[in-house]
Amino acid sequence: MRWDDLFDDLEGQLEHEMSAEEVDLAAEEERLRLGRLALRDRILAVRNAGPRHSPWSLRMRLCNGRYIDVRPDTFGRDWFSAQLVVGGDRRAQCIVPIAAIAAIVLTRPQIAHSLEAPGRAAERGLSERLTLGFVLRDLCRRRAAVELELVDESVFGTIDRVGRDHLDLAVHEPGSARRESAVSQYRVIPFAQLSLVRV
Repeated sequence: MRWDDLFDDLEGQLEHEMSAEEVDLAAEEERLRLGRLALRDRILAVRNAGPRHSPWSLRMRLCNGRYIDVRPDTFGRDWFSAQLVVGGDRRAQCIVPIAAIAAIVLTRPQIAHSLEAPGRAAERGLSERLTLGFVLRDLCRRRAAVELELVDESVFGTIDRVGRDHLDLAVHEPGSARRESAVSQYRVIPFAQLSLVRV
């Protein structure tokens, strides 16, 4: 009878040690998974978890100190496009460089969703590989007037050309077409100075 008790006790200890080892292994795997999460992945996961008919808006603090509310739409490698929620129901399109985000203010449910793996396989396609430079080159090609929020000011104009890490902006008044006579100055602006691009 004592041998049976001894074997039962040893079996219980072994099961407990194996269970503790599995818990430790699962915790380590979760730490590794969280360590691989990028800010882009967390924003994408929150966007994907929001209701389809009325997606969550995210409150962000940009590197220029300004807070904005956005509804993320399309994600590139180092940027995302969004609807900028200005006031009430008014919305404008914008491009947010991920490097320009100083902080994101999330609710408790958004925090939980942000830690999940981003779901949509479509986001792992072509758009994921597109860089901020590619999007800015497209705006340049279209001759679209843009408002650039920089670290310390905002400027309005038309992008003339885009380099690897900078762009040339012909500054002119909002609402006027880009004509030589309307251009007040030309600026070469590093991407690192961009906080937000309003289209």
